[in-house]
Amino acid sequence: MKPIRILTPALDLLVEIDDYESLLFTRRWHGVGEFELRINRHKRHTELLQRGNLIMLGSHRNKVGIIKHREIVLDENGKASENWLVKGIALKGVVAQRITVPPDGDSHDRANGAAETVMKRYIDNHTVNPADVKRKIDMLVLASDQQRGSQINWESRFKNLADELIEISKASGLGWDVFLDFQQKKWIFDVFEGRNLTVNQTENPPVIFSPQFESLKQLSFVESDFNYRNYGYIAGQGEGTDRRVVTVGEAEGLSRIETFIDARDISEQDGDQQSLPEEQVIAKLRERGQQKLSEFAEEFFLEGQILTNSPFVYEKDYDLGDIVTIQSREWGVTRDTRITEIKEIYEPSGFQIEATFGESRPTLVKKLKQELNQISGEVRK
Repeated sequence: MKPIRILTPALDLLVEIDDYESLLFTRRWHGVGEFELRINRHKRHTELLQRGNLIMLGSHRNKVGIIKHREIVLDENGKASENWLVKGIALKGVVAQRITVPPDGDSHDRANGAAETVMKRYIDNHTVNPADVKRKIDMLVLASDQQRGSQINWESRFKNLADELIEISKASGLGWDVFLDFQQKKWIFDVFEGRNLTVNQTENPPVIFSPQFESLKQLSFVESDFNYRNYGYIAGQGEGTDRRVVTVGEAEGLSRIETFIDARDISEQDGDQQSLPEEQVIAKLRERGQQKLSEFAEEFFLEGQILTNSPFVYEKDYDLGDIVTIQSREWGVTRDTRITEIKEIYEPSGFQIEATFGESRPTLVKKLKQELNQISGEVRK
């Protein structure tokens, strides 16, 4: 079993545990991962599994979680069944404790530049060097900005900071994480680029996951148009007939599937409260429309259990965020796609890896949130 180190938030080592029942640790490229630990209460050092403490997998400074929850049940089997269930989030989830509060005198917190620059600007504004010092998270610092990713313009107003980073990550393809620096005794926020390991590139050795190549034990595949939309009406500020509405999309006739996108939060003023030129406002609305339409793309979900004795070595030949080729000759499926989620499973019976390739299948909560985001708040007159 992989040892688990228990740390204080200040990175003082409390103890190391390697005698537990099971551990699931989920890493996510765009979103925030989580973990779930089961351990018998009567084993050594379980009293240190307290909310707020950190767990670190072995010496992996990028596999760290914050304990948020624990529970225990005792049944007729007595001590043998008295297991703690300890749950938490990946360390990067700490940024979800902040929202994007606009600076004084402005309706939005605005940023533009490379996607990495924008992400780090928001982290700096709301956790590292916020205007209100009471919002500062002392342990968190920024890695240097390398200005990676596509150029974007972003504005945010009272939105969850983690949600905003997830959206920028999906739009740019960049990943983000928070890892430990024991020399500085700090938590480091940084942005990452995945490698292209697909079969048709020549820069890196390709990685092909396929049952035929004995690299996948299990593969599930779903493609669906139920959520597909390809033409959007984007409504900005104003009411009734005075509300500004623009469109995005080219589809016509039977192939055209329309949706309404509420963009009332997009400001028509700059940081000095001066009105923006109409063409800039329209460009911002259309950019929002393209972002939202990407959430309604044709759905293609791939999930698989990777063989631990496959020809490819985890974290060497491939890792979270890399773009690989998935192939099932029998199903006629070949797809180049990013590894967006990896679940590491540690049990007495052995170690397993479950991966999600591309967008993960939406949960009920995610579907409801997506539907609520489309409620326009249109005022009828």
